[in-house]
Amino acid sequence: MIALLNYGSGNIQSVLNALRHEGADAQLVSDPRTLESAEALVLPGVGAFGDCAQGLHSRNLWQPVAEWLAADRPFLGICVGYQLLFEGSEESPEAQGFGHFKGRVQKFKTPGIKVPQIGWNQLQIENPACPLWNQLPANPHVYFVHSFYPVPTDPGVVTATACYGESFAAACGRSRVEGVQFHPEKSQAVGLRILRNFITTHSHAALPRH
Repeated sequence: MIALLNYGSGNIQSVLNALRHEGADAQLVSDPRTLESAEALVLPGVGAFGDCAQGLHSRNLWQPVAEWLAADRPFLGICVGYQLLFEGSEESPEAQGFGHFKGRVQKFKTPGIKVPQIGWNQLQIENPACPLWNQLPANPHVYFVHSFYPVPTDPGVVTATACYGESFAAACGRSRVEGVQFHPEKSQAVGLRILRNFITTHSHAALPRH
């Protein structure tokens, strides 16, 4: 089973639908005890960094997720769920992230660009060995909705970049923990392929597609 964390963030149903479309035995999870039976964990996120962190704390999910990450278990963070993998964010200076990756989240600062970035943008694959990118076209287009992005201390964790006024880390990963700034569930065939790659790499619970 792939656990999709339900902690009050928006857009969760579309992520669940996309995972199931690609063959996952995916379930919405809000009870930390349910994580014990999960093979992989997906953390979505829409809204402010601090609100998402508070949502996890208020549902007693923060510590179980921290332990999951420390154990290097299969994990995919999406949008703010990706940003929470870092130490903190300019958006919510009082809130701490998981600190799985060193670095902080900052806002786009290039003059003349519209913030947030909303729409399609092209990925530059920095680590072709990352399993999320299996069978994707070169420089695939994916869908973004964000004003902030992480700046990793270690550039070696960056698996894909994109450019919006400035180059930024569109995805990071190390071992079995991955995060993407874009929305796979909004990225049509490319996004579904990325989710399928995550499912088949990290879960034995994939169901046959019809």
